[in-house]
Amino acid sequence: MFNAEKPSLDELPSSAQLIRSTAIAAASAVAILVTVVLPAEYNIDPTGIGGVLGLSEMGEIKAQLAEEAEADRLMELEADEQSSLMNDFFGLFVGAAHAQEAEIWRDETTFTLAPGDSAEWKLVMEEGQTVEYRMLVDGGRVNFDMHGHGGGNSVTYEKGRGSTGDEGEIIAAFDGEHGWFWRNRDSQPATVTVQVRGEYTEFKDAS
Repeated sequence: MFNAEKPSLDELPSSAQLIRSTAIAAASAVAILVTVVLPAEYNIDPTGIGGVLGLSEMGEIKAQLAEEAEADRLMELEADEQSSLMNDFFGLFVGAAHAQEAEIWRDETTFTLAPGDSAEWKLVMEEGQTVEYRMLVDGGRVNFDMHGHGGGNSVTYEKGRGSTGDEGEIIAAFDGEHGWFWRNRDSQPATVTVQVRGEYTEFKDAS
């Protein structure tokens, strides 16, 4: 389609010319690398030309930015490690606090009342002694009567209906037995747990 004339052999570059051109291109690439790329990108200026052209300053800025980025990364890593350590320490502290709270109750009892069943537990106390208590009800509700008796005396401290739990303290009004009577008036079983601590001689089943 096209009638372009093919170049003659004399017009083609010789092998020596090709080698010389390749050598010149390679030398130019090395020169650009040494005088431009290394100073500008890595702040390496073996010839001093980069400083004259202002490229070394550019390389210094890039190197400084890289150092600052690495420093920021290390600081963030250190902060994450410290945060993880603080979380671990806080978890251990909370766990120890919960364990300590669970251990400071002097006595504990748990029983299950079927519908209509009852139970009674008493503390043997002297007049003026104080007991702290916690009552937990799981699965249902109970009625209770917290009272005391002894030496011909009797007293009612508190009554509850449909209770799912209670806590407080008993201060013995006289020498004797002080505690609770429970009855399950609900239609399903109820599990009662009572924890006590304080001044008393005995915590016993008085059913």
